[in-house]
Amino acid sequence: MTKAKIGIVLGSASDKAIAKKAGDMLDKLQIPYEVTVASAHRTPEDAAAYAANGEKRGLMAIIAVAGLSAALPGVLAAHTALPVIGVPVSAGTVGGLDALYSVAQMPPGVPVASVGIDGGANAALLAARIVALLDENVRQNLEDLRVEQAEKVRKSRSTLELPEAPEEAFK
Repeated sequence: MTKAKIGIVLGSASDKAIAKKAGDMLDKLQIPYEVTVASAHRTPEDAAAYAANGEKRGLMAIIAVAGLSAALPGVLAAHTALPVIGVPVSAGTVGGLDALYSVAQMPPGVPVASVGIDGGANAALLAARIVALLDENVRQNLEDLRVEQAEKVRKSRSTLELPEAPEEAFK
């Protein structure tokens, strides 16, 4: 088995659906990954150790999935030089806004990238772009995906059942 390049850390096993979105995208791009659960509040020593050991184990980025106070991305970032990508989860009474604010408003010196609420697939794409800096195969897989997505949009134009813009509008 190939060593993981991306670590996905869930603050709770209930965040598994978000990890699945990220994992599906990483699978599509052929990037090996691993998933674990480590709580910033209930197992902070595990979260810190996972982050601190990530680089020497070959990880190139960590995706941190957390809801409510969403402290996990910051805890991980405080213990590693690896890029940490926070995925706020739509949990609690405010639908994930508290998690989004927690991830996006890190103090100076502890950067965490943030994607949108429940944005597991985008977190995987951002992590893939980091890996692609050193891996030509991943870079090509990202380019293939970009072309595939563009073609899907172009094909969708004819399904609107409304007056279409002419092709010369796009040249």
